[in-house]
Amino acid sequence: MTKTVPAERVRAAFEAGFRVLGENRVQEATAKIEALGGGGIAWHLIGPLQSNKARRAVELFDVVETVDSLALARRLDRLAAELDRGSLPVLLEVNVDADPAKSGYGPERLEAELPDLLALPRLRVEGLMTVGRAVPEAELARPTFRRLRELAERLRAAHTELGPTLSMGMTDDFEVAVEEGATLVRIGRAIFGERPAP
Repeated sequence: MTKTVPAERVRAAFEAGFRVLGENRVQEATAKIEALGGGGIAWHLIGPLQSNKARRAVELFDVVETVDSLALARRLDRLAAELDRGSLPVLLEVNVDADPAKSGYGPERLEAELPDLLALPRLRVEGLMTVGRAVPEAELARPTFRRLRELAERLRAAHTELGPTLSMGMTDDFEVAVEEGATLVRIGRAIFGERPAP
């Protein structure tokens, strides 16, 4: 995650070998992608996506990790067709803990809408993502990660088109997430250090 990290430090990370970078704001990503030239980096959108920023997101990002509704998925699908960008890889954000402070599909709604999501011709649903709960010890986040893995296994048993990616775990809990099956972790502070206070 390169949120609030200046472009020159992101360039240093690229030169050190990092090739997958995440941003949570379209506007901040725009400046960094332009500054770095974009070549050789796969940019992931990890933050919430407002409908008025969807076109720019489709133009900029290689993967959108935060698809949390059929309406947003349909909009991205239509924009990918309009922009003639081929398929757009996405992850479906799931709020497995039903945390009112977090966005994402509830498991039941995801299960109901998954056939429609998978049928969108320009989206490639590569898997699921979740944001772990804010807890004082990483081990306490394990139930969240386990629930996402179990949900993914159940959904893939019925829908083999659903990809295998599980994006879960951040700096404080990524080891536990990996133990529970994460294939993609979102690490920022462990690489770039503490972010400045807002």
